[in-house]
Amino acid sequence: MQITRLDELDPDWAWQPWEPSVQEPWDRKRAALLLRRSGFGATESEIQVALPRSPSDCIERMLQTSGEATERFEVESADLAASLVAGGEAKSLSIWWLHRMLHHPQQLVEKMTLFWHGHFATGAEKVLDPGLMLDQNKLLRKHAIGDFRAMIHGIAKDPAMLIYLDSVTNRKAHPNENFARELMELFCIGEGNYTEADVQQLARCFTGWEIRRKNFRFNPYQHDSGLKNILGTEIETGEAAIDTVLSHKKVPYFIVRKLFHFFIGDEPSPTDALLRPLADQFARDGLVLEGVIKKLLGSRLMLSNWSVARKVRSPVEMAIGLMRTMQMTSNLDQLSNRLREVGQALFFPPNVKGWDGGRAWVNSSTLVGRANLVYQLIRDEKTRFASGSFSDWLQGQKLTDPDAFLDWFSTMFLAVPISDAQRMSMRSSQDGKSEDRMFREMICLMAAMPQFQLS
Repeated sequence: MQITRLDELDPDWAWQPWEPSVQEPWDRKRAALLLRRSGFGATESEIQVALPRSPSDCIERMLQTSGEATERFEVESADLAASLVAGGEAKSLSIWWLHRMLHHPQQLVEKMTLFWHGHFATGAEKVLDPGLMLDQNKLLRKHAIGDFRAMIHGIAKDPAMLIYLDSVTNRKAHPNENFARELMELFCIGEGNYTEADVQQLARCFTGWEIRRKNFRFNPYQHDSGLKNILGTEIETGEAAIDTVLSHKKVPYFIVRKLFHFFIGDEPSPTDALLRPLADQFARDGLVLEGVIKKLLGSRLMLSNWSVARKVRSPVEMAIGLMRTMQMTSNLDQLSNRLREVGQALFFPPNVKGWDGGRAWVNSSTLVGRANLVYQLIRDEKTRFASGSFSDWLQGQKLTDPDAFLDWFSTMFLAVPISDAQRMSMRSSQDGKSEDRMFREMICLMAAMPQFQLS
């Protein structure tokens, strides 16, 4: 089916499971698309594992959060996190998270943790304790593809969030409205679906919610125990207030719309009519995320040609995607600093709304910065490829012919293949250069191209 306009698309058709066809086969290109969107790119071996399976089988494997490899990785990751927290610098936690994105066996969980980090944006410039930022990250990961209701209840009592949105100063004599406002506007139902009176009443529910010894504590002496009217319902406690907000009819639409933009396309925004099957399932599932994520990733719309190149890569997606695709390891502290320079410092979102995403990632300044990031990564002598040299990696992948390399790279990493003119331009500029230098420079040249920025 040729898709032209989303607002004319049959919702029931859009969210049916995708099936391969002559026009849209299940091949390396489409498997790479699924693995890029659901994670941070794929290695050649991961593509080979995916091809004999159906997309639904691949997605089922993504949703499995346990296993021997995962357990081994978590032990290693916990040791790294502990050492970085001991240093007292929240900034260094990004090394730990970049390491997880590169090496975690369950990529979907890490990708969704990044999504929730932008959704519940909390910045370490205000939350100075790295242990609290780490705990929040673990909370988001725990519920990343699970129970949204449990995640909201957890984030409401999360010490890092309490500090970031000034909830620790929420007293019955002077209710602080920050968390109450963001709970409705940014976390659950969106602008225009509540009143200022709702915000004021909701803030009263969270009075007395504070921190003691780095843990949540309810202080009954600072809690306003009177009845409050929120969204037309009379309640008393903060927990009941959260459940009241979560019962709003707009919650499923608000969340699935954000998931649509995160996985399928930055533009245009889908209508409520198109999202209704997803929202209905999310509501039926009691706001548990797994089913709606599974439906979305395996859908006709997601795996159709329409979704190709509909997303601009964030700096983290671009860098980690390139590194995973080419089995690269490098200095993650330096990478963290370079990501900060192009606008995505992990644990330091720009504000409570998180990163804007989409076209906001690219402008004349950031395009140069993104190309420089790739150049520095590729040219860094500390960068290794499958634990070896670049030349050895090319030999092992049987990619020593320039055209073979460009074909492979286009399939694995680029949403839109390079044109014949671009290919000829790159080839002609590399005459007389060594194999190692030629292929490195070809990657750097591609990094400046528009299609390099698209997923």
